[in-house]
Amino acid sequence: MTAQQLMDLMGIGEGQILGFFLVLARVSPLFVLAPLFSSKSIPHRVRGIIAVALAIGLTPVVARHADVPADPWGLAERIGTELLVGTGFAYTLAALFAALEVAGSFVDTLIGFSFGGLVDPITGNQSAVLSRMYALIGVLVFIAIGGDTWVIQGLARTYDIVGIDQTPDIGTLVAGADKAFATIFLSAIQVSGPIVLALVLTDAAFGVVSRVVPQLNVFGVGFPAKVTVGLLLLGVTLPFVGSWLADELQLSVLQALQTLKVA
Repeated sequence: MTAQQLMDLMGIGEGQILGFFLVLARVSPLFVLAPLFSSKSIPHRVRGIIAVALAIGLTPVVARHADVPADPWGLAERIGTELLVGTGFAYTLAALFAALEVAGSFVDTLIGFSFGGLVDPITGNQSAVLSRMYALIGVLVFIAIGGDTWVIQGLARTYDIVGIDQTPDIGTLVAGADKAFATIFLSAIQVSGPIVLALVLTDAAFGVVSRVVPQLNVFGVGFPAKVTVGLLLLGVTLPFVGSWLADELQLSVLQALQTLKVA
């Protein structure tokens, strides 16, 4: 039995096959940028299988009545458009977890943990202790609240806004990406603000003490004190970080959908 006969037997036409590749192009950026889906701890083969499975599941629904071009140039243009839509959606979600890593970097720098860099198993990049911890906690909270389900549902809803045979508004996509980038540092300050403020006040207090008692070895006493203050406040603020992440994840999915608009 030839491949064409097998396709005819299964009721699969040329349009559905082309639609599958277009859906796969929109799904793929999720496994490059989005939290958890792009984790380096997940093997590339597993991520590829999951991406193909999602594309197979979405294709019969979103490509049923779509006008998919069969010529090579038209198909290449549609694939590029789908990659752009998927990247715009995934980038907004990636910005949320980037904010957690930036927050950890702020605290690492003030405490002094940034001197010892480790390889983050989530992103595969070199990061300090607390940046890595924030990333791991973010993934744990993401899994606990069903964030993967929200992301997949959000990806499916992108087809309600920009169909497989439609072109997104580039201006809206760029504005959404710019807004997501601008909120990274603001969100990082919201997460690490109490700890950063406490560490700055601790530094200021030891500065005053060093002026009053010059004989005191500020570096010998200050570093353990900053570590103690930082870790205590870190334990106190972690529950609030979890609830903040749950709220921000829902908002990020909504913002990612708002960046999509038909031209």
